Amino acid sequence: MPWNAHTAMSLRRELVLLADQPGANVAEISRRFGVSRKTAYKWLGRYREGGDDALGDRSRAPDRSPNRTPPEVEAAVLRVRTTLRPVPGTGSPAGSGARPAPSSIRTS
Repeated sequence: MPWNAHTAMSLRRELVLLADQPGANVAEISRRFGVSRKTAYKWLGRYREGGDDALGDRSRAPDRSPNRTPPEVEAAVLRVRTTLRPVPGTGSPAGSGARPAPSSIRTS
């Protein structure tokens, strides 16, 4: 491992420690680290609220999903999918009524 190897967390921590100094020029610090001022202020705010632990990556998953399929329907679909085998050459499950297009069937 090279001596200059840095993790995202260590770079973020270095950025906020510099930006948190009295009279710090956040625009210059953000240019030095190759991030926008908006990103620098975002990390600085997170650091001030939660310390080093707040500098980690956050989940991008939504907090809630109102249109999500109900769990019982999802379970039923998965049960059906596991019982059916794919029809060779079609990519569709057996019993779905799907058949290859006539133009895709070789007769010779």
